[in-house]
Amino acid sequence: DPNYPIDRLQYMCEHSKLSLVITESQLAKKSNRFDKPVLFIDECAKQIQLQSTRPVESEFAANDTAYVIYTSGSTGKPKGVNVPHGPVVNFLFSMQQTPGFRESDRIMAVTTLSFDIAVLELYLPLVSGGQVIIADAETASDGFKLSQAIVENKISFLQATPATWRMLIEAGGHGDAGLKVLCGGEPMPRELVAPLLDRCSELWNMYGPTETTVWSTAFQITSADDPIYIGKPIGNTQIYLLDAKMQPVPQGTAGELFIGGAGVTHGYLHRNDLTEERFVDNPYFNPFSNFVSQRLYRTGDLA
Repeated sequence: DPNYPIDRLQYMCEHSKLSLVITESQLAKKSNRFDKPVLFIDECAKQIQLQSTRPVESEFAANDTAYVIYTSGSTGKPKGVNVPHGPVVNFLFSMQQTPGFRESDRIMAVTTLSFDIAVLELYLPLVSGGQVIIADAETASDGFKLSQAIVENKISFLQATPATWRMLIEAGGHGDAGLKVLCGGEPMPRELVAPLLDRCSELWNMYGPTETTVWSTAFQITSADDPIYIGKPIGNTQIYLLDAKMQPVPQGTAGELFIGGAGVTHGYLHRNDLTEERFVDNPYFNPFSNFVSQRLYRTGDLA
């Protein structure tokens, strides 16, 4: 995100050991400070158009890295989460089923690429044959313009944080009877539930840390009066509520939430110490299942 402080950007460039920065020429002054080779994508349009249109053959496998994304760094320096292709594919095909995305759906991408929920907005339409409309930064940050863009583009699927949904509601956006709404990134505020239910066909509360690939659970909210849950695990995902001895807690008793399954990532890039601390051996590992992982991610959340 070019709006990040320069010291954070420089830290990510150095820590990740990246070999190339792809950006736009208008950001040359900032990107030249990274001491890395820079490719200005807007200056390469002619070369790109000359490239072959044949499908690209890839030798990458499910366990190979798809992307590294850095956490917010609210407690110390940001950590780069190393996410393989397999967890991303599992996540996308799970989202096709629940909450559900079809070839006829149109999603508006409103999330900065530095936030991992952008993975859903950009790739879910591509693997599903749907359409994605990418909102520019000005539209995504203006409730009136975003509300208008949703209507004009006949958007049927929209994912955002509570802050964005509050902005849309305060702008007087009326929504659409066919709109599927996903809300996540932080706890769902109860005061948003009733206004959102009035503006959509389905309302989903999503939960999941970056370390287990975007969303790990989903819950459809149907009433403003009922409790708000984080729901059940998505496909090929397991949720464990454990005590300090890694034993399951009794029903109705709070335990730490651990996540296992196909969404568990490689851990933190170049930080084996932190990886060992947060990614622990799964005492319930089943060697006969492809989707019960050998490791669990300990979220630090109580449930």
